[in-house]
Amino acid sequence: MATPLLLSTPTSLNSSSFGSRGLSIRGLPGRRHLLSLLPPRGHRPLPSSSFSARTSVRDDRSAPETTNSSPPSSGHSLEPSSVGEDSARFELGEQSVASWAYFAGILGTVLFVLNVTWINDGTNGFGLGRAFLDLVSSVSDSPEVVMLLLTVIFGLVHSGLASLRDSGEKLIGERAFRVLFAGVSLPLALSTVVYFINHRYDGVQLWQLQGTPGLHEALWLANFISFFFLYPSTFNLLEVAAVDKPKMHLWETGIMRITRHPQMVGQVIWCLAHTIWIGNSVAVAASLGLIGHHLFGVWNGDRRLAIRYGEAFDIVKSRTSVVPFSAILEGRQKLPKDYYKEFIRLPYLTITALTLGAYFAHPLMQSASFGLHW
Repeated sequence: MATPLLLSTPTSLNSSSFGSRGLSIRGLPGRRHLLSLLPPRGHRPLPSSSFSARTSVRDDRSAPETTNSSPPSSGHSLEPSSVGEDSARFELGEQSVASWAYFAGILGTVLFVLNVTWINDGTNGFGLGRAFLDLVSSVSDSPEVVMLLLTVIFGLVHSGLASLRDSGEKLIGERAFRVLFAGVSLPLALSTVVYFINHRYDGVQLWQLQGTPGLHEALWLANFISFFFLYPSTFNLLEVAAVDKPKMHLWETGIMRITRHPQMVGQVIWCLAHTIWIGNSVAVAASLGLIGHHLFGVWNGDRRLAIRYGEAFDIVKSRTSVVPFSAILEGRQKLPKDYYKEFIRLPYLTITALTLGAYFAHPLMQSASFGLHW
């Protein structure tokens, strides 16, 4: 994807002007100028108030956090400019009724195909989900081993396809690759979740804390909070369904100020809460597999963003952290006074409603899983 460049003064460029990390402008007196890279087309600039943090720029930074023609000297502080995107932004006025109608149609089609090919093992379906679980279960009679294998298989396929995204999109296009990605990942995720629900109380009981006063409420709150750590791209439903052309986003606001990898943090919180409550070997196996997959995703995600965005990602990385609140405590990220407004948005209100709904719908989810006999 071509990255637009901000030119501070008109000049002519020749082929020798291009460097590996910027552009050198010839004809300017006595100085070599570096041009800051901006995000891809479609990036929406953030309001200046969103970046009130002052950041120290070091001499060894290869990309200055400014659009000035020459880098600042060591120790110089400046207001950093936006290079990332505003996460969880949703404007009703910009939505197309036709696009959401397409989304509803695609969602219905996906659920129908999933039911026929993967879920339904009767006369009206292929029952591939049952065959897949039978194959995995044939490796071992241990529910812990099967649970761990399911998470590993899902992780390998999910992260493997994500790693092939750039080359895959060039080969078959963004929308076709998204359909392939979802078409393979979704059935594997469903099988893993259903097996966990059906076998979560199998295995060896390691501890029993369910009678501890206040524990249920504390773990319920932790589980609720974990869903606010969803990666912002999850909210782009039209891209998820390939109605809009899928993009690899470089987010910089909202939950990204707390941690650059919110999906990993949310998964760790969810796994710890459920493992503490269930307290057996199957829950431990599921948590080890899921957390391991997301820890790999931290490295792989940073690697892919660095390849796609280069210096722009370096800037975002310098302002954020993997460990929650670390960049804030170190002074690399200063939350704006109106930071709470970055969460008072429709996607997070929707997450709140869906999370509460999912909690009260647990009996229905368990009943549906038991009905599959996986």
